Amino acid sequence: MSKPTFKAKPMQVEVPASSANLGPGFDSFGLALAMHDRYIAQVLDDVMLDIDISGEGAKELPRTDKNLLVKAMYKGFDYLGGRPKGLAIRALNVNPHGRGLGSSASAIIGGLVLARALVLNGEDKLNDQQLLTLATEMEGHPDNVSASLYGGATISWSEMVKGKLKADSIQLNVDTRVRAIAYIPAQPLATSKARKLLPESIPFADAVRNTSNAAILSHALTLRPDLLFIATEDFLHQSYRAQAMPDSYALMNKLRGAGVAAFISGAGPTVLALHTGNQSDVEELKLAGGSAFVAHPLEIASRGATLL
Repeated sequence: MSKPTFKAKPMQVEVPASSANLGPGFDSFGLALAMHDRYIAQVLDDVMLDIDISGEGAKELPRTDKNLLVKAMYKGFDYLGGRPKGLAIRALNVNPHGRGLGSSASAIIGGLVLARALVLNGEDKLNDQQLLTLATEMEGHPDNVSASLYGGATISWSEMVKGKLKADSIQLNVDTRVRAIAYIPAQPLATSKARKLLPESIPFADAVRNTSNAAILSHALTLRPDLLFIATEDFLHQSYRAQAMPDSYALMNKLRGAGVAAFISGAGPTVLALHTGNQSDVEELKLAGGSAFVAHPLEIASRGATLL
């Protein structure tokens, strides 16, 4: 592949947060949420990396090539034929980090989309499915990155084809009545820590119930929101992670005990509730988290990563 021609003007992208699993859809279901991170990047003629970060993680995130957004941009540039000499990057982060709302997926998708946008004819050389595969290689699973890339609800998978990873996704148009409330705790939880708590096997009966609920979930999200409560019941992973987030698990059970379609968002510790209630219902639901959680009512983001 010939060396790419870079565009001189800056590019800006807005990327939605995401929730994964949605109960039974472990590493496959994703849902885009209307809480957006925004990234701006411009190619420089000088050898330098100029990074400014504001908002969530501004004090902790590196201003070097160790930054996940930069890593994603470099991966995209490498796929497209080569990196520019330098980059100026501005990141405005709204999505809280380490809370199970896809902050890493947002950075990965944002970086890859920006790299593609900064290369002349970049979309001809890197389509969405190829971009999703690159993102999955970085993230390790396609659920969050699919939702952040495409918006709405997604069902994603990956497979090895001729020795190479290939990721793909089906997009679902979520019923417009469905909205979400994210109950976000103050303390983060590393995904790697949460994954270590998963068992190597589960009872056969649990697998059957999980498969059934995951199948119902796609119908509940698109046409039958009244089925969301049963469709979001999980038997595969949430109970095994409870010890790492007891308050979140207790809140999820409290909400489900009241008939609310609640589940652990991704690897946690955020609890996400899906509902079709009115504003009065939302105000009542917000109180359920108490002082240990900040409740954020959120719309479902119908669009994924969007250049501005």
